[in-house]
Amino acid sequence: MSAAVATVYTLPACVQCDSTKRLLTRENIEFNVVDLSQDAQALEMIQALGYTAAPVVIAGEDHWSGFKMDKILSLKN
Repeated sequence: MSAAVATVYTLPACVQCDSTKRLLTRENIEFNVVDLSQDAQALEMIQALGYTAAPVVIAGEDHWSGFKMDKILSLKN
């Protein structure tokens, strides 16, 4: 189990979003999903962090944009 539950901020029809969620699931890393097309407040928060592309993953103090296998695998404890 991971130390912190990750949150994946996604958009519909996003290949990198789907790849991120698939890898998290395969590695049994707990995560929540927030659809940025349905949650304006979440979109504002992500934009305030400086991100302009999905997915954005936030896990504890760490966050990044895009499909990053090394970052996802680092969430395994």
